[in-house]
Order: sequence, then C-alpha cells, then structure tokens
Amino acid sequence: MDGSFEDIKEGNNVWVDVIDPDEKELDRLAEKFNLNKEAIKTCINKSKKPEIRQFDKHTFTVVVDMKNKDPETLLTEAVYFFLGKNWLVTIHSPEVDVKQIVERLFNIQNETLKNTRIDALYYNILTEIVTKYEQLLTALELSVNEYQRRSFVRPLPAIFESIDILSRQAIMLRRQFWHVRNIINFLLHTEKDKDDIKYVEMVHDDITQLIDFVESYEGTINSIRELYVAKVSLQINETMRILTIFTVILLPLTLITGIYGMNGIDLNNITEIPLGFVVVLATMAVAVTALVLFFIRKP
Repeated sequence: MDGSFEDIKEGNNVWVDVIDPDEKELDRLAEKFNLNKEAIKTCINKSKKPEIRQFDKHTFTVVVDMKNKDPETLLTEAVYFFLGKNWLVTIHSPEVDVKQIVERLFNIQNETLKNTRIDALYYNILTEIVTKYEQLLTALELSVNEYQRRSFVRPLPAIFESIDILSRQAIMLRRQFWHVRNIINFLLHTEKDKDDIKYVEMVHDDITQLIDFVESYEGTINSIRELYVAKVSLQINETMRILTIFTVILLPLTLITGIYGMNGIDLNNITEIPLGFVVVLATMAVAVTALVLFFIRKP
C-alpha cells in the first residue's frame, strides 16, 4: 500500500515506512505531509511514552514495541504513526520490522485490507504490536513459575534480586499496557466508521485482557517475595535456635568456671569459705532474682 503523492491526490491509499531517519529527513517528511512540528520533535527526541494526539489534518500516535533480550532484560522501541486522509507514515528504528507485519497482514487478508480505508491498516498494525505483548507475558509467567519453585529451596541473595527485577518488569509492562489502552479508548470514542471500529474493539479487548494478566502476575510475584522473606526468617530462627542451645549448654560451665576462678577460694580447703565469697554469691542471687521478677512482670 505504498505509492506516490499523485496516488493521494487521486484518492488512493499510500503507506510510507521510514526507518531510523535523521533530523533533516524528518524535516523533509514533515514538509511533504504537513506534519505537526511538535510531533516531529517527539520523533527526534525518540520518546518512548505511548500517546495519541489529534491535529487538524492528521493523528499522531506513539506505541512501544517490546521484546525480551533475556528473561531479566526488556528492550523497548517506539513506533511513530502519522495517520492522515488516505495516507499513513510509520517511523521506527531498524529493531522493529513494520514492513514484515504489513506483508503478513496482506497475505492473510489479501485484497480486503487493500480495498478498505488506510485507517484499517493503522488499526491492524496496532493489533499486531499488541499481540506481540502476549509473548512478554508468556516469558513473565515462565519466570514467575521458576522463581516460585526456587523459593522453596535454600534462599539465596541472587534469587531475591531476580525477583525484584521481575517485579519491576511487571510494573513497567502494566504501565505500558495502561498507556496503550488509553490510546485505544481514545480511538473508540473518535472512530465513526462501523467497519473500522471492529478493529479498535478487538485491540481494546486484547489489551484489557493483558492488563488483567499482568496484574495477576504482580500479585503472584509479591506472594513469592513474601514467601522468600518468610523462608529467610525461618532459616534465621533455626540458626538462632542452634546458637541458643549451645549458649544454654555452655552457660552453666562458664558460671562454674567463673565462680571457682575467683581469688580467695582455696580449693584444697573448700570447707572454709571466705566472707567475701559469700557476699559475692548473695549479690549474684539477688541480681538474678530481680531480673527474673522484672521479666515476669514485664508485659
């Protein structure tokens, strides 16, 4: 669905796909299609915040394409849409293959997509990008299940760090999904064509379901974190129990050693106990009794 400016004048649909343009190329593109300058600045700054803005002659949309580099790293790339009457301009980095998406759409829908308004192509590309989000949730679910299994074994600091990364990733996905749903809600309220609105409703249902899924995964991740903390607490309690046992065993031995290590006691003549030794024992007994009563009465 690409062509020339003559095709636009004749009422034909034209799609222009621009990959990683520099500032001069964007300026020429803006001049040819009369694109909004603020929207062009957004492209130049490579903003990755999903948004939609409606101008006099076209609509500007930013949607983020996301994929996993590894289970703990999320890569994001912005796709910019300029939708006008009978024309669509897409701008993105080489990391996003919009052409492949459109070719697949044409192979599936054949002439149906070519013979409809250009808006249908715009909505279908949005649908394909949102559909790719499901792969992220599948990877997130697998990671959640793995850390849930590992939380029952011996806790390690690396596991807790990985759970924290997973939690931040889920929060990021949820925020991105919310922004996309706001875009879809805007399109639902502005689209008038009954044939095109079905595409918008389909995307809205998909993104709403994805939000429900990622929120449920967030709850599971928080539960795993709490389970991990509880496991660490149990391990600490077990360590303290062992140390307490050793302390209880050694305390009487230490007490006996301390008493008979005092100067003034003649172990060869144990029947003659010095007065000072009796005073020390009495003082120790009073101190112990006072402490026992204090802890008994302490609420």
